Amino acid sequence: MRTSFNIPDELLSEFDATWQSEGFDSRSRAVREAMQEYIESHTELETLSGEVTAAIAFDYQHDHVIEELHDLQHEYQEIITTTSHTHEGDWCLETIFCRGDASRVRSLLYRIRDYDAVGRAKLLLLRADSSAQ
Repeated sequence: MRTSFNIPDELLSEFDATWQSEGFDSRSRAVREAMQEYIESHTELETLSGEVTAAIAFDYQHDHVIEELHDLQHEYQEIITTTSHTHEGDWCLETIFCRGDASRVRSLLYRIRDYDAVGRAKLLLLRADSSAQ
């Protein structure tokens, strides 16, 4: 199946350099691999249950979303144990440490990703209840 995507030139250039350095035969092969990794990561996240300890790291444009992020953190305060925040030019990097039900942590991650001013949001699973997997 053929398809097309709108991708910023800089991102595509970085992607091309990466797949070429890894020895893939084509961009299509690299895209398929990246999609499979994304699906696997999503599936793992979706199947988590029980209590988890995790860190959510994300970057964002401070002026565009800071109030909404503060409100969101208050909404999830029962699972947020600590936050860490630093500035990098016009961008901020924040890490939220969480402990609680996997569905709440997952929901928080998805809500953070939903903001246009958030660049990337990644979950680092530190510990999962052994009965959860």
